[in-house]
Amino acid sequence: MVTLTPKAATEVKKIIAQESEPNLGLRVGVQGGGCSGLTYFLSLDKDQRADDHVLEEHGVKIYLDSKSALYLEGTELDYTDGLQGSGFTFKNPNAVRTCGCGHSFNA
Repeated sequence: MVTLTPKAATEVKKIIAQESEPNLGLRVGVQGGGCSGLTYFLSLDKDQRADDHVLEEHGVKIYLDSKSALYLEGTELDYTDGLQGSGFTFKNPNAVRTCGCGHSFNA
C-alpha cells in the first residue's frame, strides 16, 4: 500500500512525540481539490475507522481509508529538508499528472 522512508518515519515520530497523545498514528489520504484534481493529506489520528487499512512502517502506525488506497497503491512517503524548504513528499506511481507544488495530482 503506502510505505514510509526511514527519514519520513523519524519525522512523524518527532511530531507525535510533541503531542500529548502517545497512541497517535499517521492518517494518509486523498481528497478532491487542487489544480490537478486530487490533493494529498496527512493528519494525526488515534482512532481506526471502519474502512481503514492499518499498516505499520518503521514503528509508525498508518491509517489509510479504502477510497484513498485506490489512488495511493505503491506510494512512498518521504521527508526532505533542503535549502528550498522541508516537508513530506509523495512518490505516487499512479499519478499521471502532478502539480508543480507536488501536493496535487491526477490519476
